[in-house]
Amino acid sequence: MVSISEIVQQALATGHLTVEAENQLRLLLQTTKYGSEEFNAFMALQRSAMAGLVKQESRQLKESPHLCASSCSNI
Repeated sequence: MVSISEIVQQALATGHLTVEAENQLRLLLQTTKYGSEEFNAFMALQRSAMAGLVKQESRQLKESPHLCASSCSNI
């Protein structure tokens, strides 16, 4: 399984956080013990998303339902 830091690095590099990556983060945050490095990485992702540097696919899909028509079931 990937780490929180790896998911964050990918999102920061691409400027995009996929729904799959969000789900992985939720699972990791709920089920694993993580140290300050992982926590700091997650907080950096949060700050980047709030600043608009990282776009969340889940938010884009909710804001533009027509983008979801062919690739999503009920969200």
